Amino acid sequence: MGQIQTASQYQVEAAYLYNFAKFTEWPKQSLPNGSSSLVIGVVGGDDEFLNVLRGTIAGKTIGTHPVNVRRASSPEEMKSCHLVFFRSSERKRTQSAIAGLHQASVLLVGEEPTFLQQGGMINLVLENGRIRFEVDRASLDRANLRLGSNLLTLAKADNGSPDVQSEGTRKLLVSAPAVYPDLAQRMKLTGTVQVEALVRRDGTVKEVKVMGGHPLLAEAVTQAVMKWRYEPATKETVILVKVSFRPQF
Repeated sequence: MGQIQTASQYQVEAAYLYNFAKFTEWPKQSLPNGSSSLVIGVVGGDDEFLNVLRGTIAGKTIGTHPVNVRRASSPEEMKSCHLVFFRSSERKRTQSAIAGLHQASVLLVGEEPTFLQQGGMINLVLENGRIRFEVDRASLDRANLRLGSNLLTLAKADNGSPDVQSEGTRKLLVSAPAVYPDLAQRMKLTGTVQVEALVRRDGTVKEVKVMGGHPLLAEAVTQAVMKWRYEPATKETVILVKVSFRPQF
């Protein structure tokens, strides 16, 4: 996301970070039972966001764990956190910092277009004036972290994101949400879009063929699916994707 952000965007980001922490399961050695603190570290950015985040977290606990917020600048400080949020101002050192955390069970959240490609786990994106998020499940698996189903349900409710089904033998590793178009909202369009994704051996999507659905909604699905990444395979495969748009008007 851009570096110029409003107070309301800060509040939304802070709420997301709290819920990411709330609905993530850490290994017991990283977050043992008891009253140990769950630490959210912020890399870069201004004091205004840090104050908004602290205000959002103030007095809250996750399970039996009080939540603490602090700046994290050095690799040692980042490793002592359970969640690290990389502000866009730190893009030049994000990749090296992530590389230093590859063996740690730390939830890595960012706000840059290439954050997931650099090894991040959750990326906040600004689309049509609304903050959404995308997830790299492979990075989560490598860190032995698991996102609860409540988080996915919450994300759909908060974002108005459509329901997605990806049917095939290859595991979906990186997904991007299909954005409900403004014109479709004004027209109150609903329904299901069905597409076939031709996936390369390396897991990237080569092309998307629309099999059914309203053209406005189909275009949104096509743009989203082209950003997806599946697990590698020995040959190209065709995967059926169904996306249902059922917004509440």
